[in-house]
Amino acid sequence: MASTAESRKQAMRPAVKANSRLLRRNRQLAREKWGLGPRHPLLDQLMALSEEFGLSVSAGDVILLEGKWYVTHSGLLRLARRNRCSGMRVRVVPELSDPIAHRFAFEATVFKSKACQGFVGFGDADPSNVSSLVQGAELRVAETRAVNRALRKAYGIGLCSVEEVGSSSEPSASFSSGEGSGRPWVEGKKRPSRPMNGNGNGYGNATCGTPKVRDRLCQLIRQHQLDATLVKAYAVDFCGTKTLREASREQVENFVAHLADWAEKDRNALVCQLNSYLGQEKAEGAA
Repeated sequence: MASTAESRKQAMRPAVKANSRLLRRNRQLAREKWGLGPRHPLLDQLMALSEEFGLSVSAGDVILLEGKWYVTHSGLLRLARRNRCSGMRVRVVPELSDPIAHRFAFEATVFKSKACQGFVGFGDADPSNVSSLVQGAELRVAETRAVNRALRKAYGIGLCSVEEVGSSSEPSASFSSGEGSGRPWVEGKKRPSRPMNGNGNGYGNATCGTPKVRDRLCQLIRQHQLDATLVKAYAVDFCGTKTLREASREQVENFVAHLADWAEKDRNALVCQLNSYLGQEKAEGAA
């Protein structure tokens, strides 16, 4: 009896150590990526999510937008795989869809085990509730949203998924931390848009600029799970200016096009490039 109990303890030790490493890594990355203080309430929330669901910041399972945690589609899929999800069924809902109007609705059912009766979630998308950058892909967005809702129900995740939010929740404040503030966008509230500066780039005080450039850049940050603060530092370096507000509109548009191309071709190399600005951002924040 004693030997059996001891064997169970030994079997549990690797899992406990792995979980402890995940918690420490998530805390460290959250403080680096989003500038959260050591006693910030959002860190406590992240630790609870990490411990209960095994969500990883480095893997992009969870992100912070406007002071709120959001789970991602990839994070939900990894959670389902870890829990050996039996499968899922997805179907379009014809009576709620209108292909001509680019309006689609899907029903997704997740089966946690072969005996599970299924957890159902619905998702919809149309041009009014998706980013302008993904208009024309409403069918795929609706399917993703349905799958996310079903997975969240199946595994008891109360967090909204980032793919479920509409275009109004784009991380447009991700570049509005203020020059030299050293404080990422997530701690403050979403800032109102500001007038364009003399260069006409729409990046006055490091905001995300005019709608077209802003939407494209913010969509890239969210789509590829990039660090907004590091992207901002890279943009300044790319444009060859002291601050982003001094860059011309053409320079900013060229940077966004470059970022999109690199993210699509080799995201890992892009992330390595962005990480090279970590020390620089800390130094600017201290200054």
